[in-house]
Amino acid sequence: MKKLIATLVVAAISLVAVESASAQATATQNVSLAVNAVYKIAVSGNPGPLTITDGSAGVDALTSATDNSTTYSITQNVGNSLKITAHMDAALSAGFVLKMNLASVKGTSAGTVDISNATTGSAVDLVTGIARGADAAKTITYTFEADATAGTLSSTNKVITLTLTN
Repeated sequence: MKKLIATLVVAAISLVAVESASAQATATQNVSLAVNAVYKIAVSGNPGPLTITDGSAGVDALTSATDNSTTYSITQNVGNSLKITAHMDAALSAGFVLKMNLASVKGTSAGTVDISNATTGSAVDLVTGIARGADAAKTITYTFEADATAGTLSSTNKVITLTLTN
């Protein structure tokens, strides 16, 4: 009888030990994931002054001034046909021409584009067909041209707005 009781006690302890070893605790969570549309464009700073100081005798077109000291960077995850447009706060007077050229790896640069008359309602395309991803530290080149017949132009500031859009 003592053997039977001892065997039952050992069996009961074994069941408790097995039950304790296989006991588990779990918890679950639902995680909601989303990626919103991201359109980001930034420039490295402002170009230096574009001052025309020379020309050639007998030629109306004065020697242009150029600056390529600034860059732009973009990141977008929206589509493969975005573009960068540019416009100024106000158009230039006749005889004065401001051109821009944006280098690009993710899209197709339009080359050197006249933005002299591009205002808010008439922005011009500088880069088209921009694919998803990032384009970093790409060169911005400004070229300022003037005709002698236009006269002089006092130092003036123009605000150029670059827009990444579809």
